[in-house]
Order: sequence, then C-alpha cells, then structure tokens
Amino acid sequence: MRVGLICPYSFDAYGGVQLHVRDLAEELIRRGHDVSVMAPAEDSTPVPDYVVPSGGSVAIPYNGSVARLTFGPVVGGRVRRWVGDGRFDLLHLHEPFIPSLSMLALWVADGPVVGTFHTSMERSRALRAISPVVGPMLEKVSGRIAVSSEARRTLVQHLGGDAVVVPNGVYADHFADAEPDPRWSATPGRPTVAFLGRLDEPRKGLPVLAAAIPEVLTLVPGARFLVAGRGDASEERALLARHGDAVTFLGGISDEEKRRLFRSVDVYVAPQTGGESFGIVLVEAMAAGALVVASDIPAFQAVLEQGAHGRLFRRGDPRSLARTLVEVLTHPQDAAPLRSSASTAVRRYDWSVVTTQILHVYDMVMQTARTPVREDPRSRTMYGRIRAAAERPWV
Repeated sequence: MRVGLICPYSFDAYGGVQLHVRDLAEELIRRGHDVSVMAPAEDSTPVPDYVVPSGGSVAIPYNGSVARLTFGPVVGGRVRRWVGDGRFDLLHLHEPFIPSLSMLALWVADGPVVGTFHTSMERSRALRAISPVVGPMLEKVSGRIAVSSEARRTLVQHLGGDAVVVPNGVYADHFADAEPDPRWSATPGRPTVAFLGRLDEPRKGLPVLAAAIPEVLTLVPGARFLVAGRGDASEERALLARHGDAVTFLGGISDEEKRRLFRSVDVYVAPQTGGESFGIVLVEAMAAGALVVASDIPAFQAVLEQGAHGRLFRRGDPRSLARTLVEVLTHPQDAAPLRSSASTAVRRYDWSVVTTQILHVYDMVMQTARTPVREDPRSRTMYGRIRAAAERPWV
C-alpha cells in the first residue's frame, strides 16, 4: 500500500505529534508499505529520506503551547503537487482541522482519507467559530482516529462526528533495554526524580514542581531532582538555586538520553496542569521502569488507570505533589507492584500493537473506496472551496 502521511507541525522542533508521525511511518515501512511524509521544515533541517519538507513555518500560540504551522498559496501548491505526484492509495492526515498542511491536503485531495485527532481541550472559541467551515470538509475523512478518549471528546464536542480510539505508540523495548546513566542513577540515601518538558510552557507544570521541591527536600534531604527540557526557566532556577546540586537543570536532551534518563531514575514526575490528550511521556517512563507520579488530569488518569500503574496527585497543587513524592521516596518497597503492573500495561501501547490497529482502520476505509487518492477538481479555486463549505448545511 502507498500511504501519504501529513504532519501539520514543523519537524524543525519535535513534539508528540511529529514523533508519532515519524514512528508510524517507520513502522509502516518496516512492514513493507511505501510511505511518504509531508511536513513543515526548513530546507536546512535534517529529515528522514521519506519526509518531503514543505518549507518554513510560523510559531502560533495554541492550546497553552506554541505550534509551528505553515499555510498560504505557495505551500498549497506544494501540497497539490505532492498529492498529484504521489499516486497514494490512502492519505493519513494528522490534525486535519488545524490550519496547516493537513487542512490544505484535505482541500485538494479526493479519495480514501484517514484523519487522526490528537488535541484535547475543554473550550475553544476558535474551534467553534470555524466548525461551520471545517465540519463539511471533515466529511471527506472516511476513517477517524482519536489518540485518547479526551481527544475523541474534543472532536465530538467541537466538530461533531465520532472516532475510534487508537492510542499513541511507543517502542517499549527501546526504553526497557536502555542503559542506565551513572550520573542520573540513585545511590543509597539519594533517590532521583526526573521531570521532562518545555520549561517555559506553564501547562507542563514546572512551577508546580518547583514549589513542591523545598518541602520534599526538607523531609527527604538526600533526594535529587533532574529537570530536562528546552526553554527559559529563570524564575524556577532562582527559586531552587539555594538547594545546590539537589536540583540539576539538564537542558534539552536527545531521544537516547531520554531513554537512559528514564531507565536511571526512581521516579518520573508529570505535573502538567491541562491541555494533554494522552501522555506518551508517562508510557515511556513506565516502559523504562520508573515509577510515575502524575497530576490527576483526565488523560493521565486514563494512562495510569486511576492509579493502578502509578501515583496521582491533585493538579496544580504543590503540597499534594510534595506529599506524594515524600511517600514514594520514603517507602520504595510500595513502588514494586506499581512498576510491575505498569511494565505489563505499556505493551498495549507498543508500536507493534498500535500499527496493527491503525492498519485495521486503513483496511476499513479501503474496502469502501472506489479509486485511489486524486486531486479534487473543486480545489482549483481554494477560496471558492472555502465559500462552498461555509454555505453547505451542517449539523
């Protein structure tokens, strides 16, 4: 099968969706499929051979984060050529309602289309405003996938329709087999706790962790906190400087370093305050054998199955986080059953399982398709296409 994958977010700076698209493409290729990925990326950005860069992107605040997107007539022409030249049996668009490559591809293509929805949000004026336009366009998506129940809820609530839930994937063995790093490993009397996330995105929860650390160090003075991630954290650094080497800022780390970090530490802490649709980083830490302590946002409750595979604390509450960390650091024997159940649970998220589920959706869509993907003749006048969609009745 020849599959065209579209990622709306730039490969210049990897995030969860980019990693999902990359790993899915490589797993499909490993299974013998012919795959081409189109994604925003500068010409100078190193990308895999199967990725076709669409050019630079613009940083836009979105859902408590910053999304790097691309749009416009020049990019639209590139998408049109990629679709026309690709002779794809099926297009798989990620976040097709985001104004970037996926939406452009949805406009210009006709034929078998699968869409994956990653976003989770409580309310969105922007989504409600564009739903009369985007809703009819999404009717071209024959198979819909949501990466979690939260992502499915967002789709149903804001755009209508429904989706089958297929989670994000992880190569579990890559984390389970990683070599621990002595710099990050615990020693007698010195347990280690790791945080990984964008330091300058408040929703990732670093301020919550920073406020909890002093209380933890008062009760567990030997604890070490390893803070990894890109972005400015001047306020947190200043707050925690008095604790010396008990708190270490690692900066950005590579994929290999991430695996070794999770394999080395006793606890991985996820203090996110919201905006998460899944929680792939929790699954990665679980696969590596770290005990996960996470905020009780719905996405994390689902991954940890209400605390069956890790510990939960009240979101946004530093004292609740501190108490939970003190409990797990002072009673390490209680973590063994949680780690054991977590190592079993993560197997359902392995790419060997997830890709098979995605291929089932592909098969369902292909069974109802009459022709391969081709250019939609209505797309030649893009603004006319938008106007027609807006005028079309939609419920």
